[in-house]
Amino acid sequence: MTLVDLAAIRAAAARIQGQVRHTPLRRSENLSKLTGADFHLKMENFQITGSFKVRGALNKIQSMTPSERAKGVVAASAGNHAQGVAYAARQAGAGCDIFMPEEASIAKVVATKGYGARVHLKGRDYQDAFEHASRYAAEKGAVYVHAFDDPAIIAGQGTLGLELAADLPSLDTVLVPIGGGGLISGVAAALKGINPRIKVIGVQAAGASTIAPSLQKGAPVILDHADTMADGIAVRKVGEHTWRHIQAHVDEVVTVEEPEIARAILFLLERTKVVAEGAGAVTLAAAMHHKVDLKGRTVAAVVSGGNIDLTLVNRILRQGLVKEGRIAVISAEISDRPGSLAAFLALLGKHKASVIDLHHDRDRLDLSLNRTGVDVHVETRGPEHIEELRRVLRENGYTATINGA
Repeated sequence: MTLVDLAAIRAAAARIQGQVRHTPLRRSENLSKLTGADFHLKMENFQITGSFKVRGALNKIQSMTPSERAKGVVAASAGNHAQGVAYAARQAGAGCDIFMPEEASIAKVVATKGYGARVHLKGRDYQDAFEHASRYAAEKGAVYVHAFDDPAIIAGQGTLGLELAADLPSLDTVLVPIGGGGLISGVAAALKGINPRIKVIGVQAAGASTIAPSLQKGAPVILDHADTMADGIAVRKVGEHTWRHIQAHVDEVVTVEEPEIARAILFLLERTKVVAEGAGAVTLAAAMHHKVDLKGRTVAAVVSGGNIDLTLVNRILRQGLVKEGRIAVISAEISDRPGSLAAFLALLGKHKASVIDLHHDRDRLDLSLNRTGVDVHVETRGPEHIEELRRVLRENGYTATINGA
């Protein structure tokens, strides 16, 4: 099996020039201080269709013959590859059928249809959708466009590596998300071809970690299931091509947990005013939680996509604000006499806790008839303010917990 080389990636860059964006590379002062590195973010979430996937899709479909395009293209994807293929097919005038998991992000399904693709929702995850799509392509005689395990796809994704090398000549370490491995295969091939001393570190979600155990075993490991909010990298099996590229070029692979991914998404929203999906934020999560030693290095972390469901963003925001002490959940027992609730809320207001939600429960069986329960969500100034509220409630005779304690 021949590995994709720098020449193939440069040829891909020439082929798709003018059809993709050269996405920005931003230095992060906050992350530089946190990691002790000269830390940069490669903002591929600003790419056409919202992720890097369009690079490989364009290179693949632009490489096809007119007769192949006339047969149409088929792909399977959790969402980002779907949009990339749909966009590239539309640019080439080819028909397009996309198979996505039944629980795929609604936002990604709608976007894929918006680029003109026919969407089929099949299976519980990417692997199931892939099997349905492969059978469909064979039946229809259409060209199957793999999400990652194709040299043309790998070469297209590698164009991102060329941009990194051009924009940051001092680069010595890159953090890249891994799902099926197409992105890291291409980026690693490009960067190692330019400078073999550049360290390439892959990052996976712990709920879909295939590469670390595969490297330990020396052969690809297939997961029974993939469970992570980072749906863009929720892949149960690495590809044959990508496995060989990872073995040849990737220096290290680390994993991050779900709360760490959520915190990274929240960090990007707050500090950089940028929206990233879970798969796009795993590299940041690895840096923030010191999964690798980056001190003294010049680092680029690839933020691979920004196609996140807004309902998930809302949950992450709320949970993140609770964890940081910016929102507190107060559960209290108060008198059921008229005016008691007003007095309780007035006490909170006196101490600058702003009420954003309230649930009043008079039917709890664990309370006496003259008592009632209240759950109040309040905005706070942080952990010290929460401790102040805890002390004030205790001093005023209330039995209460804040955030469960």
